[in-house]
Amino acid sequence: MEPNPNENRKILSPLDEKNSQEAEEIVEEVMDSAESAKETPPPMPYTDENGYPTNIRPSDPEPDPEEDESNLVGHLTDLRKQLIKSIAVFLLFFIAAFSTINLWFPYITRGYELIVLSPMEVISFYTTISAALAFGFSVPFLCHFLWQFVKPGLTEKESRFLSLYSPAILLLFALGLAFGYFIVNPLSYNFLVNLGKMNFNVMVSAQEYARFLLLTTMPIGLLFELPVVALFLSAIGLLTSQTLKKVRKWSYVVLAVVSALITPPDFFSQLIILIPMIGLYEASIFLVTRTERKMETADLS
Repeated sequence: MEPNPNENRKILSPLDEKNSQEAEEIVEEVMDSAESAKETPPPMPYTDENGYPTNIRPSDPEPDPEEDESNLVGHLTDLRKQLIKSIAVFLLFFIAAFSTINLWFPYITRGYELIVLSPMEVISFYTTISAALAFGFSVPFLCHFLWQFVKPGLTEKESRFLSLYSPAILLLFALGLAFGYFIVNPLSYNFLVNLGKMNFNVMVSAQEYARFLLLTTMPIGLLFELPVVALFLSAIGLLTSQTLKKVRKWSYVVLAVVSALITPPDFFSQLIILIPMIGLYEASIFLVTRTERKMETADLS
């Protein structure tokens, strides 16, 4: 008699049958996902030059030498344009000053008795003085042309600073020239001439007077830019008011050395320059401190 196949089958409850069916379905889903993963290749994140997918990462694009060369040519062209305009303005003022030299010559010499040692020294003196006046009148235009050239390469902070303080830069330079011409030059000249008259017959050549006049005006105009330089360094984060206060004594020594180098070799002239330089340094501390307080107030608000 054949055995009944159902005799060895384990009798399952309805709940066990349901769990068994769910387990079989889960196993079938896992097997199907594994087979589909084998059949479907992973997506290629890159494409080649023809647009087909590839797993090779393309290299970074190389810089175009033609584009770099065109940018350099553009900068050089702009620089040449600004230089041509600057030279044209300077020559215009130089021709105007040289052609009207008889009108302003008494104001330059202040009625001093000057001598010339050769006929060519007259031309040299006229040329030097005319060039100095032409440069002084051309400074605003030269600054404007320079600003047009460097403006595209400046950061927003630097551009805003220069556009805001450009009038102050020109004003301080003019004040420095006026201080040198009306105060430093006559006091230094009279002091040195009177000192020489004690033992010598003093005769001043026109060429030496021109050099002395430039020495007591142009450098002083540049030194008067100290507050603007301090504000600029503070704006870009290279200088603080605390630093200016800490190095105050050493700064006075440096200012004394600079005033000794740019003035005639007498203590009187050096003292005349040193006093306003100390005042400008203290003004720089005050302006930088005030600017820092404004920035702190703006940050808090």
